[in-house]
Amino acid sequence: MNKSACVLRCKPAAVPPPVLAGSMADNGCIYGRWREQKEHCASGVVGICDFCRRAGAFFIIKGSCFRQDMPELERIFMEEYTFSQGKQMRCGYTTGSCAAAAAKAAAMMLLSGRRIDFADIDTPKGVRLHLETHEVEMTPDYACCAIQKDSGDDPDDTNGILIYAKVEKTDAPEDIIEGGEGIGRVTKPGLACSVGGPAINPVPRKMILKSLRDAAEQFNYSGSLKVTISAPAGVQIAPKTFNPRLGIEGGISILGTSGIVEPMSDTALIETMYTEINVQAEKGNKDLLVFFGNYGEDFTRDNLQVDIDNAVTCSNFVGELLDYAVYKGFESLLLIGHSGKLVKLAQGVMNTHSKYADCRTELFALQALFNGAGLETGRKIYEALTTDEVIKILKAENLFDKVMPAVTGKIDYYMQHRVHGKLKTGALMFSNVYGILGKTAHADELIKLHQMKRKDEDNAR
Repeated sequence: MNKSACVLRCKPAAVPPPVLAGSMADNGCIYGRWREQKEHCASGVVGICDFCRRAGAFFIIKGSCFRQDMPELERIFMEEYTFSQGKQMRCGYTTGSCAAAAAKAAAMMLLSGRRIDFADIDTPKGVRLHLETHEVEMTPDYACCAIQKDSGDDPDDTNGILIYAKVEKTDAPEDIIEGGEGIGRVTKPGLACSVGGPAINPVPRKMILKSLRDAAEQFNYSGSLKVTISAPAGVQIAPKTFNPRLGIEGGISILGTSGIVEPMSDTALIETMYTEINVQAEKGNKDLLVFFGNYGEDFTRDNLQVDIDNAVTCSNFVGELLDYAVYKGFESLLLIGHSGKLVKLAQGVMNTHSKYADCRTELFALQALFNGAGLETGRKIYEALTTDEVIKILKAENLFDKVMPAVTGKIDYYMQHRVHGKLKTGALMFSNVYGILGKTAHADELIKLHQMKRKDEDNAR
């Protein structure tokens, strides 16, 4: 992705591709066609040649430069791109991927005693990353290295920072993940991470643990490992993020559900959603199943026995989703979403991105007060950091069964208001902690409809 990374999307060829003589570290660009090779190649650095990359001809693996159009490569080495408004945009990789790759490389160095210049990891998205290590330190007791974050063509505040992993052996019964300098500490309940622990989200945590086990198995090590993830620059970056508001202090969070950062503009995301809807219309599908993103897909697959192969992703653009579904003549639309997104619809907010509105707790607090909550309880709900924390308070105060129907009723009202009654709509709100929280009037009917479709498809196979 940048000059220290390469993405491998396909399985390697049965016969390893030929390594052309030399490397960028020795000779600049291996393909010496251009006189400018000494100027445009990274001097003394093994990595992708920017000039060649722009020309679309070269990819780098382990310091050697290969021709993309060589048939024996079977195009197995490639970078990852998306396309937005007619422009090719380079994807990046998450802090979670950086931490996992650094952990794997450091573990391999500790267990082998040899320097590791690149680490390969498989991301949840199915993309394999080949990432270069930086600032390697090896001692008899531990190994440490860093991976540089690359946000692609959609840079964020963490773009370019180094994510470090220090790995050492431990007598503990299982592998341990700790947070070091620049990794935030969770100080309030309601988040995916434990209070007092490092702000390393569940998916990156799984990736890091897998990296440690992969390295241990590779070198026949049966003991446990301890890894400390750090990001010194995170101390200065953290105030620019939402972490202080969420009660995460002292640094950034290690994030990512797919491992890959995909840069897209709002317009491109909406156009992509329209394309997905068009595909369903062409198939003759009259009943849309819609998710905001990965959380909804995972929850539905695991809990509702619904086929998600024909689902549409709306990201944050519920208003555009409903408008276009009406325009294309669909008969029903079922939206399944996490409470943090879906509750915004109960206040008429049809773009759920936090930069437009962060109104997750206000309606919960208001409805709690309407249903007999005291002022202090209403204030706790209003000041809650997450909707999961809101639900915890509502259940503790025996208000959940009164408040949730009011919230889902408002969601129903605003969805129907948007479509002017021309489309049957349903919504299911869930939490990763508490499961199904509430449904609108037609949700059960539409869930059964999609479950029957899955049964029909299964029987037809």
